[in-house]
Amino acid sequence: MSYKMTLNKNYMKKLLLFFCLTVISVQTMHAQTVQESLNLDSWYVGLNAGTIMPASTFKFNEANAGVGVRVGRWFTPVVGLLGEGQAFFGQNGQLSASNAAINVLALQVMGTLNFSNWFYGYPGKPRDFEVMALAGMGMGHFYKPSFDNPINGPNNMTSKFALDFVYNFGSDKQWQAYAEPGLMYQLANGYTEVKYNFQRCLFSFNVGLNYKFLNSNGTHNFKIVDVCDPNEIASLNDKINQLRQEGEDKDALLASKDELLANKDAEIADLKKALEECDTVKIIESSTSTNLQPTVLFRKGKSVIDPAQYAPIELIALYMRNHPEAKIEIRGYSSPEGATDLNQRLSERRAAAVKDALVNKYKINSNRLSTIGCGETDKLFEQVEFNRVATFNDTSK
Repeated sequence: MSYKMTLNKNYMKKLLLFFCLTVISVQTMHAQTVQESLNLDSWYVGLNAGTIMPASTFKFNEANAGVGVRVGRWFTPVVGLLGEGQAFFGQNGQLSASNAAINVLALQVMGTLNFSNWFYGYPGKPRDFEVMALAGMGMGHFYKPSFDNPINGPNNMTSKFALDFVYNFGSDKQWQAYAEPGLMYQLANGYTEVKYNFQRCLFSFNVGLNYKFLNSNGTHNFKIVDVCDPNEIASLNDKINQLRQEGEDKDALLASKDELLANKDAEIADLKKALEECDTVKIIESSTSTNLQPTVLFRKGKSVIDPAQYAPIELIALYMRNHPEAKIEIRGYSSPEGATDLNQRLSERRAAAVKDALVNKYKINSNRLSTIGCGETDKLFEQVEFNRVATFNDTSK
């Protein structure tokens, strides 16, 4: 008999170890989905009332009423632990010979498992309806048991299994009402053996109400942590690297453009210097008019006169003051890049811009000036860029 009791105790140890490993594994799977809680978070208290009767006969005339109190804590939205104390009253069935005020006192420590959150995930707030499982070990004490009671002694090792059908309510789902059918095994038969025997099993049914205390996160429940998807992080890093590379390419392009503009400015400066070195305006005779040497250079696609280009215009103004009879035809040109019709209009605007400068800045009578847009050309100068000019012809010669 001692050997049999040792085997049953070893079986109970293995069962408890398996249950603990299951709880730890479930807790590990779900611990990263919610904010870390403090030791004083996720506690609750509750009251319940119900009845208990032999499971083997299931006779209501052998039922006895009871009340209980429980204190528990949820470690994650799936796994928790609670302690429960229940007191039963009445003299029905096995307690028919008892006349004590409290006939049975049962104390249980049970693990809790929220099936709804385990299988369907925690949505950030408790659902209206949830299903939970409870299982654990405890002790039952019988006050004045009868002689025909199959339990040979007042104290017994117990084990309880139950399902809670829960309704959550309140502004923050801080209240829980539940209905709980369960089985409570009386494992010890005196002090000789420990085993699960349906003949020593009691069916219980309780209804209860729990209240969950306020947590450090400002709610009565767990809060979900916003966990970043590694694939999303990798995608964002790739986008950042792409934008960084595009920025470097643009910087290189801007640097090359700056260099090109600097070269153009140098060319303009050289032309200005050449013009300033002219002591007099050189005149080239032709059969129909006299082509005056000064020219006004423009930037690509522009008809705005650069400040450096006012020097040749000033020479033409000086020429016209020295020759009151002279009449000047201003011819605008463009280089051959681009569409022909656009280049035609650009050449006209360039000629008009030079005329406006002579009239407004140097006070030359507009009747002595005329303009013509000659469109695109590459014949005036060997250097293509030099063909973006306005030239002057004295039509009075």
